Amino acid sequence: MTYVGATEMGVWLSVIVTLLMTSDDLRRTPLHAAHLAAKGRMVPFAGWEMPVQYSGVMDEHRAVRSAAGLFDVSHMGEVRVTGAGAEAFLQHLTPNDVSKLAPGRIHYSALLTRRGTYVDDLLVYRLTEDEFLLVVNAANLEADFEWIASQAPDGVTVEDVSARYALLALQGPMAETILKQLTETELAKIRYYRFRRGRVAGVRALISRTGYTGEDGFELYVAPERAEALWRAVMEAGSGHGLVPAGLGARDTLRLEAGMALYGHELDDATTAWEAGLAWTVKMDSGDFIGRAALAAARESRPSKKLAGFEIRGRGIARAGCVAFGAGREIGRVTSGTFSPTLERALGMAYLAPGWDEVGRAFEIDVRGRRLPAEVVELPFYKRA
Repeated sequence: MTYVGATEMGVWLSVIVTLLMTSDDLRRTPLHAAHLAAKGRMVPFAGWEMPVQYSGVMDEHRAVRSAAGLFDVSHMGEVRVTGAGAEAFLQHLTPNDVSKLAPGRIHYSALLTRRGTYVDDLLVYRLTEDEFLLVVNAANLEADFEWIASQAPDGVTVEDVSARYALLALQGPMAETILKQLTETELAKIRYYRFRRGRVAGVRALISRTGYTGEDGFELYVAPERAEALWRAVMEAGSGHGLVPAGLGARDTLRLEAGMALYGHELDDATTAWEAGLAWTVKMDSGDFIGRAALAAARESRPSKKLAGFEIRGRGIARAGCVAFGAGREIGRVTSGTFSPTLERALGMAYLAPGWDEVGRAFEIDVRGRRLPAEVVELPFYKRA
């Protein structure tokens, strides 16, 4: 068995183990008590007990679009990479161009198999010239860490530092207004995909501006023991600005409206960036990164599938796994689907056969034996003004 094969199997095993866990087996974030106090509905997710909603997915979703929502994403994994060869190592490990990252900047990238498909997607933070922070998906942390560490050359140190961080995400058009009450850090100078260190409500934090909702917002990386106090301070500061606690349910509907990929849905070990519409994350001239040869070959051939957005024409919702049909044959499969609280219609993303991904193309989706009419539309479904 190859190492990549073992890594991919590890991801699926972690999902199965999570499904078999009882609540006593699940890990809890430092904000667990705050979620219970806010009457959060707790569910198993990637080995963690996490809030899926508080007042309701629709209410929380709309609050983020109109005002702000505060998310606990402390389950995400963090991997620190240091050493004089750290940049060169990450240039080989990931397909985006790490050499273009100055300290204080972030970019979106991936861990790839040698077939050019996804082990995981991730964010790369450049802390200093020789120090980086990789933020990976919770369900994939163990497999990702093993894969990264196995590729590291002498002189480069790879550490799982997830236990050092709690992570709060404040998202929505009022996010800056709320947060600036609590910090002297000049938030307006933190541009998109940038970060600074500072204090928020007296708590030392790494403050970044990326987001996974399609709205403006900030991420606050803090010591776990300070997380609950910071959560309370942010909620209090936002009490007059429409801030609500928001769970994983709203996080998913928000990212789907924004056309953002989710590992295990749009991304997996059978999918390339060319197929997922993420070619902008792959810099073919950045060096001989893992998966480059396979991606170069794939670029010269017609892809067998392309990711497309769709809307249902009529009643019904097509969820992940539903099969798409066109001209009397199977043409693809839905990866994510929901009712959009913002646009007030059913929409989703699907991998479709070449030609069927063209905007305006009509097709059908089988939902429990009933064929729903659908039409390909442009991604993202929603873009903030």
